[in-house]
Amino acid sequence: MLLNEHKSKQLFDKAGVPVPEGVAVFPGEEDSFKTDLPLPWFLKSQVLTGGRGKAGGILRIDDTNDFPQTARALFDLEIRGQRVPFIRVEPGAAIAREFYLSLTVSRERRCILLSVGREGGVEIENLGADNLLVQEIRLPGGLAPNQIRAAFFHLGLEKEQLKDFAALLTSLFNGMLDNGLLMAEINPLIITPDNEFVALDGKVEIDDNYADLDPGMEAFYQREHATPEENTARDAGLSFVKLPGWVGLMVNGAGLAMATMDLLNFSQLSASNFLDLGGAADQKRMQTGLELLFDDRQVKAIFINLFGGILSCEKVALAMKGALGGASPKKPIVVRMSGKDAESGLRILKDLGVDNLHMAKDMQSAITILETLKPADAAVIDFPTPMDRPAGGKPADCGYRSNATFGIDRDTPILVQGITGREGQLHTRLMQEYGANIVAGVTPFKGGQEVLGVPVYNSIAEAKRAHDIGASIIFVPPRMAADAVAEAAFNEIPWAVCITEGIVQHDMLAVFEQIKHSPTRVVGPNTPGIIVPGQTKIGILPTMPFTPGPVAVLSRSGTLTYEVADRLTAANIGQSLCVGIGGDPFIGVSFVDMFEMIRNHDETKAVVVLGEIGGRAEENLADYVMETGFDKPVISFIAGQTAPPGKRLGHAGAILEKSGGIESKLLTMSKAGFAICPSLETVAITTANALK
Repeated sequence: MLLNEHKSKQLFDKAGVPVPEGVAVFPGEEDSFKTDLPLPWFLKSQVLTGGRGKAGGILRIDDTNDFPQTARALFDLEIRGQRVPFIRVEPGAAIAREFYLSLTVSRERRCILLSVGREGGVEIENLGADNLLVQEIRLPGGLAPNQIRAAFFHLGLEKEQLKDFAALLTSLFNGMLDNGLLMAEINPLIITPDNEFVALDGKVEIDDNYADLDPGMEAFYQREHATPEENTARDAGLSFVKLPGWVGLMVNGAGLAMATMDLLNFSQLSASNFLDLGGAADQKRMQTGLELLFDDRQVKAIFINLFGGILSCEKVALAMKGALGGASPKKPIVVRMSGKDAESGLRILKDLGVDNLHMAKDMQSAITILETLKPADAAVIDFPTPMDRPAGGKPADCGYRSNATFGIDRDTPILVQGITGREGQLHTRLMQEYGANIVAGVTPFKGGQEVLGVPVYNSIAEAKRAHDIGASIIFVPPRMAADAVAEAAFNEIPWAVCITEGIVQHDMLAVFEQIKHSPTRVVGPNTPGIIVPGQTKIGILPTMPFTPGPVAVLSRSGTLTYEVADRLTAANIGQSLCVGIGGDPFIGVSFVDMFEMIRNHDETKAVVVLGEIGGRAEENLADYVMETGFDKPVISFIAGQTAPPGKRLGHAGAILEKSGGIESKLLTMSKAGFAICPSLETVAITTANALK
């Protein structure tokens, strides 16, 4: 949740960071506006983008009579494609000196970065190498006095200012932790002639996971910055991003949704939105999603693309039937269903006997149908041709050897953390049905019970006294899940698979720092888990797409894992193991860690890597392959290639950076010899060729 300046300053004030007085003024209020703030006033456009000053979005007035017309001029502005929903009015500030100060969560360094600059400005990174001092703050340790002093001396402040500077920086840091902030930037931080520090401008980003857990954070959300569609989707718990095309999109699972968006865009059938129904595609969500797309004049046709994993296509079809109420859809709908209960789901929809509803047997058939529905005046949006590169040959053998082994099989004894909860019980039963060797469960204060024939303990320490444990799977709510990971690691359980999604990023940063010397391999969080086809599963993966064979599938997405495994199985290519490493920014086991094990895994002859935009996980893997001479074929597919920069698409980690971009990621992988698949359609045949 990115906040505008006005809301950022409200949060700063709450945290004890000094800010100027300020008042919000909305369109229609300019003629009646009155305030006791002293002149001159600065009228500041509130938009979620930089460069307001250069665009004329900040204006000064010295006479109250000038306010109405000046305010109206700002309301009429469009700054980098954003309208100005309201303005903040502040009195002018006397400035003796100005600086830059920020705290940001760093995905790359897995810590919080404290940055101070001797000068502030809109292009802080271009003010010279000596301007910025960047220090790493590790959680749970926090901000150290020596780091405060280093920042203080870097800025060249006077000795008598240390106490106030330390108080401001400590308040900002505590405010960051207390409010789940991913970024708290003050630019500029000023010193007044009276030696007072004031945050003259500010920018804050709140972790969406934290906002979901703390209802009080809703007060900082500014609905005016989003479209009505985005607000409706947000209220319904849907992941929705508006795009410029004409095909409305509804998919279950962020990875598959990104891949489908790419397929449409690369097929010149541009998507009008990204909409992930998630795993709860009930009638209410389906109805909300359909109404969003029916009411959007930009949408001319709708593509519903579902892969039934844990989610049943039959239940989704019944939800859709209820949402349509027996009537023909207002706009053409193309439905593709695969996986669990797909045949019965498609039959339910076909039996509706309504117009404007088209069934597709696969994604390519859906594209063919959508081409017939393309309006003559459809906007043409240029997207780069997707990269299609055959394998570039094996990296040279450099003598590197790994001692790591995978070691999970049908005999691995499994413990379930949170076994007495609804999800814990459901998936314990499903894992047992697949043959998983579940020996114990843990729920605090539920020790002594038995669930599905499995003894329950109060702690892992208790369970370890009675059982050998090779792996733990975590079904614990987000508030307690990070501690559950720590418990598994402190007890040195060889594997800990954290299914939970929605964990606050600060919590995982702290836990990974605390357990960095533990031998436990953490998978996730926000992972579907691990399956060794024909032997065991430690997760929530559906079993029907998987069959034993020679190909390892490693993925950042659950639905993409199921989709690709199903396609491989249909092509008579089985899987040796499948691991979802997790879709969050901070995860345990990486692609590189898995490759360390897979190189010694005799059952694996090739590897399929299913990546996403955001982060450097795939680039790091490519570097590893080149540096260590990994000698097994690697087939790769990256979802989200046509994503708009800076937008989060479902997974917290799936954000396309405004610098770098997807081309760099694909080129790096190609240089390492990976076979690059332009679409899901080519993964199976590319894998078959690699196995020859």
